[in-house]
Amino acid sequence: MPTGCRALCVACAMTAAPTDRKFANTLARGLGVLQAFRASDDGLTNAEIAERTGLPKPTVTRLSYTLCELGYLSHGARNDRFRLGPAAVALGSVASLSVSFLDLASNTLQRLANQTGTLALVAVRDGDRMLLAKTWRPEGVSAIWLDPGHRIPIYGSSSGLAVLATLGDDRFAALEPDEALTRYRQDGYDQLIGQGFTIAPQPTRYAGTVNAVSVPYYASEFGESVAFTCGALPQDLPDERMMAEVGPALRDAVRSFEKQIGLPPALARRG
Repeated sequence: MPTGCRALCVACAMTAAPTDRKFANTLARGLGVLQAFRASDDGLTNAEIAERTGLPKPTVTRLSYTLCELGYLSHGARNDRFRLGPAAVALGSVASLSVSFLDLASNTLQRLANQTGTLALVAVRDGDRMLLAKTWRPEGVSAIWLDPGHRIPIYGSSSGLAVLATLGDDRFAALEPDEALTRYRQDGYDQLIGQGFTIAPQPTRYAGTVNAVSVPYYASEFGESVAFTCGALPQDLPDERMMAEVGPALRDAVRSFEKQIGLPPALARRG
């Protein structure tokens, strides 16, 4: 991963803005604890939260206690694991209802998942990572399964490539990109101009167990693009199939969805 693209780590965030008087470190740490939870978890201990966030265990202990008192975490018994509490669930429900395009696109992406036999998903930029916001598994087909909340690198993922290509210069500069990330962004732009979808170049792919193709969609709720993606195991989704079948199908589905709600392609907003 390019050195100019910081790792997603709460401890790193604490050192990223030590002179920024507007930056609330304690709030950032608390939110980092909540971000440590994944849909597949059966609760987390303080030690596991500390490992995921990079924060010292005593700090995590104080934060988890406070979040429990506020209802953002729950802790049933002395030796029980922490789980997201009712306040966090309520906040997530409000956030989900405010992001209307996820529901509007649901039928389109489920049909695409069924048609292609791939896992369809929407990935949003979360700092310098991509976060899976929602996934659609093909019906009756064995497929890879990644949970909402899972994070993947921007560099090396097709979803990161699609979003980078549509970022305005100011937002891209905020990532403190190095030469490799700048070239990566240009590659994504060229792919979108030439074929309408992005595939991470082989040497850069962050994982050898997943192949994926992506198309950006401008989400007005976020003020920038998200990625609509189809992914599968490499043997089920080789590069040739991404180029000839799944990529064009995804591109056409996103274009149809954009026309349905009256939006131009995401790349047109880059400026």
